[in-house]
Amino acid sequence: MGTFHQDKGELHGITVVVDTHGDRVFVGRCDTMDPAGIVLLDADVHEEGKDGRTKEAFVRQVARFGHWSRQARVVIPSAEIASVRRLGGIPTE
Repeated sequence: MGTFHQDKGELHGITVVVDTHGDRVFVGRCDTMDPAGIVLLDADVHEEGKDGRTKEAFVRQVARFGHWSRQARVVIPSAEIASVRRLGGIPTE
């Protein structure tokens, strides 16, 4: 369960995967999520095809081994977000 702050949203403190309509997928700890977008802390980003991996292959690897915190804070506008899902619910195989 996440940390409960009434103004932060139900995913506050949970590590999530944010897929975009473009070539990028983000993984990080959700700080806030509202109609404007989502703020992730301690995040990493992957671009489709980078290092020969698809976005989904990257997400499966992160689900299995964890992610590097490459960006302290990332803001992703709602218009760019295709989906948000908990990392803990993603199969590792």
